[in-house]
Amino acid sequence: MELLPEGCIAAILSRTTPVDAARLSLVSKIFRSAADSDAVWDRFLPSDSHSIVSQSLSRANASSKKRFYLDLSDHPVVIDNGKKSFQLDKKSGKKCFMLGARALFIAWDNGDHYRCWTTLPESRFPDVVVLRHLLWLEIHGMINTFSLSPNTQYGAFLVFKIIDAPNFHEVLVVLSVNNIGGHNITKIAYLNPDSLEGEVHDRWDRVQGPSVRSDGWLEIEMGEFFISGLEDEEVEMSVLQIDGCFNVGLIIEGIEVRPKNDN
Repeated sequence: MELLPEGCIAAILSRTTPVDAARLSLVSKIFRSAADSDAVWDRFLPSDSHSIVSQSLSRANASSKKRFYLDLSDHPVVIDNGKKSFQLDKKSGKKCFMLGARALFIAWDNGDHYRCWTTLPESRFPDVVVLRHLLWLEIHGMINTFSLSPNTQYGAFLVFKIIDAPNFHEVLVVLSVNNIGGHNITKIAYLNPDSLEGEVHDRWDRVQGPSVRSDGWLEIEMGEFFISGLEDEEVEMSVLQIDGCFNVGLIIEGIEVRPKNDN
């Protein structure tokens, strides 16, 4: 293999995966040089990644395609005037988006008594919303399948925090994803992390609970859907309260849509 020109090795590596290219770079100096080349990493980048990132004024030009790829996988880029973020799955290079709270429909926009906007240093977005004293909880988000990576199973995740939780153990919500082709996936969940995940509720089979993310936020899976590459449709993701009393400081960062089988 080392008798092959570097360009030929780069062409071979570009038809593997980012993980494979990183492993094969350890074979020899010529493999390392080929694995670091722009020709390889340009194939791993989504074709529209540069145009998406151009929406962010804060992202500087990377020194190479590999550096650009790694920057996008390690650090989400805030786009669409602070309403969304864009990131790459590090293992596959597939696209991940988070719809920030400003991009969501949230019921009860009736003044600071019901909800307010604030800034948190741990959030990727300029501001997040704090929900409190609501008669019920209702959140909706929409994403177009055409903006996502083809041939990919995606999951939708509500990303949030709880700052004050009296009686919040009793609040049940319906998490749903209106899938491509009209299919609807519905889950029942407690948003409080202290609730017992997997417990059997008297009206529902199993109740889901949230988990802690590496960035310190809580997340809970809302559902999943598959992108074949032919669709140009809207997927709706919803959170609806069905039980309990809502009187709590619930901070919503957004809804993240990311590949499920490549994490």
